[in-house]
Amino acid sequence: MGRISTIAEAYTSLAMVRTLYNFSWAVGETEFKRAIELRPGYALAHHWYGWQLLELGRFDQSIAEMREAQELDPLSPLMNTGLGHSFHFARQHDRAIEHYRQTLEIDPNFALAHHGLGLAYEQNGMYSEAILEFQKACTLFPGNTLMVASLSHAYAVAGKRSEALKLLAELQEQSKRRYVSPYGVALGYTGLREQNQAFEWLEKAFAERAGWLVLLKVEPRFDSLRADPRFADLVQRIGL
Repeated sequence: MGRISTIAEAYTSLAMVRTLYNFSWAVGETEFKRAIELRPGYALAHHWYGWQLLELGRFDQSIAEMREAQELDPLSPLMNTGLGHSFHFARQHDRAIEHYRQTLEIDPNFALAHHGLGLAYEQNGMYSEAILEFQKACTLFPGNTLMVASLSHAYAVAGKRSEALKLLAELQEQSKRRYVSPYGVALGYTGLREQNQAFEWLEKAFAERAGWLVLLKVEPRFDSLRADPRFADLVQRIGL
């Protein structure tokens, strides 16, 4: 069992590299399925396969895999948050809110659940609540630039332009000294409706293979860019 477990973990890790960095979606899916075949009870394999299905827009399958992961490890904040993410990106924001709140009952200080709750609140037009959740996430996970970018985006769509610009300026200043995801900076500019700046940073994200770029096809916060031919071109290059 030990050897099978190790091989299943290796297939899962390899599948993540295939999808996140190489954008090799079919190969990655084959490796996720192999990991699950070898070790059906490995919650992380179901969780990360659920993420790949989500990125491809196959929401019903993603929810099923995330639910399987959550049932295998019901007290894991990560597995519970993953199920919330599947509902969120499937545009089922009320169900996402329910699952993020359940996660916070397990661990009130789990930053990813506060971030997820902020995402769902924002899509429901609950901007004040979203800002509070993003602020909590940033406090609990200091230095996470994507959470700061989410706060910037929320400020922007809530009409707090000066606050959004201040955070974006801080992120770009930090990028001179440490890694800052260009995907996050693109989110901030999208919230400000500055499309050319947003596409400039999305291109940087593509060049760097920034991890969250695989969410481009399903990310609600990029809806305002979808009519631009540059968006369709980028989605195609990612293989989505």
